Amino acid sequence: MPLRRGIAYSVGVGFLSSFLGIGGGIIHVPLMVGTLGFPMHVATATSHFVLVFMSGAGSVTPLLAGTLSVGHGLRRALALSVGVLPGAQLGARLSRRLSGPTIRRLLGVALVALAISVVV
Repeated sequence: MPLRRGIAYSVGVGFLSSFLGIGGGIIHVPLMVGTLGFPMHVATATSHFVLVFMSGAGSVTPLLAGTLSVGHGLRRALALSVGVLPGAQLGARLSRRLSGPTIRRLLGVALVALAISVVV
């Protein structure tokens, strides 16, 4: 695997996803598959693995800075967690049953939906 190219892509994905206010996985996964040669299942699993650390940092930083209000903000975070935890388990189980091309098509649908939401 071309390590330097992968690092350069990751820096670009981080910038672009922060700039657009979207998750980076929707950009990173196609790059890993198309340019770095990752199998689709490995690329999606890698993206989720990275998400664990990024979401942890994204959650702890405002909490430590005191900008996450304990009442309203914390309630929202807990409400999201209630859906995210079972959703992640369901998605992981479902992905084992889907082929790489099917996952690629579903990712394409997600990219189109993202494009529409960014334009609107």
